[in-house]
Amino acid sequence: MRLIQRVSICLTLVFAVFSAAAQKTKVDGVVGVVGDYIILDSDIDKSFIELRSQGADVKEITRCQMLGKLLEDKLYAHQAIQDSIVVTDAEVNSKLDEQVGYMVEQLGSMDKVVQYFKKTNEQDLKSELFEIIKANKLTAEMQKKIVDEVTITPEEVRDFYKKIPKEELPVFGAEMEIAQIVIKPEVSKEAKQAVIDQLKAFRKDILENGASFFTKAVLYSEDPGSKNSGGYYKMNRKTQFVKEFKDVAFSLQEGEISEPFETEFGFHIIQVDKIKGQDVELRHIVIAPKASTDAVKAAKEKAEKIRNRILNKELTFAEAARQFSDEKETKNDGGVLTNPKTQDTRFELTKMDPSMYGVVANLKDGEISYPIADEDRTNAKFFKIMTVANRFEEHTADYAKDYLRLKELALKEKQLKEIAKWSVEKIKETHIKINGEYRDCAFTNNWLKK
Repeated sequence: MRLIQRVSICLTLVFAVFSAAAQKTKVDGVVGVVGDYIILDSDIDKSFIELRSQGADVKEITRCQMLGKLLEDKLYAHQAIQDSIVVTDAEVNSKLDEQVGYMVEQLGSMDKVVQYFKKTNEQDLKSELFEIIKANKLTAEMQKKIVDEVTITPEEVRDFYKKIPKEELPVFGAEMEIAQIVIKPEVSKEAKQAVIDQLKAFRKDILENGASFFTKAVLYSEDPGSKNSGGYYKMNRKTQFVKEFKDVAFSLQEGEISEPFETEFGFHIIQVDKIKGQDVELRHIVIAPKASTDAVKAAKEKAEKIRNRILNKELTFAEAARQFSDEKETKNDGGVLTNPKTQDTRFELTKMDPSMYGVVANLKDGEISYPIADEDRTNAKFFKIMTVANRFEEHTADYAKDYLRLKELALKEKQLKEIAKWSVEKIKETHIKINGEYRDCAFTNNWLKK
């Protein structure tokens, strides 16, 4: 479950980065400087290892090109500081705790983690990781700021499409529109009340006995995105949390703990740690009430009955979705799913999630899957039946049929142009130095200020 879409560093890459540092034995030199940031020769080696760990082919990437990418990242981070973009220590430490927890889980103990990365002690390891996380967060925030105000009009999309030579138009693979009906087991009033009572007991223990909210979140919260950091989140009114959560969060004063309240994720309590201008730093605990075994069985039987009614032509799949589906995001659209990557309703077969592909790939027109057991973001079981609502064969991009895809491509092009313009301006006014053999590199950007 996630209450907010967060920018994160892949944990496998953390191992790769530190492994590179641990294995490096030659004398490390400064090869570049951007503002207050330095780039070491070993940083280039680490970047290659990161890409390989993602399965990328790095044979055609030169050290000059890799240095250019590092220079870009440092320019973003440097300018983020100049523009007073704030990444708090609490945010960084939250991510740090999560990653160190993962490392300890993988290797068995903190001592083994320190030994593995050949650090003198735990603090040295955490200090280096802290700087890596902070720089990455600053870079991401700066990139977001540059493109946040970039929008695209239908006329610009049309111009983008028209300027592409016919022989160079993108080809979109075979696609499907997929619909589903979701049936969730009914959760009893007693199960909900038991969770509410549990959260009230937590609140009382914290307020009256000085118990730790952090500890209770780690032990009991069902939000994997925050429980390891004691339920910590930082948010403002634009942050993508559900409305009910934001309404409660912004109604509290510093140090105050809410009464239990409900969202689609379960029941929560929130404690506000700090209020800084428009930002709120808080901790929360969420627990979702669970359905009984009998309720789960009844949900499966209901899904089977709905499937039979559709097959018997008593109602269409779309009508059944509108009438019976428990998935509010899709029921009013006849159960048709939205592709989270493209925000349209088409799923390209070669890019489809394997679990979904395994269900729909062999469905014929009009065929409906048997009820499939699945779990939601709270790990609660539900059942779904699925069908292929429409099919699209592989085809060359067409303005009318593929407008949303073309809009996405046009917007990305415009954003890249904005970033390039920004880079030219900031390189001119930022202290940048390239050392040694790297001064002979043919960079895309004018890092050498020639």
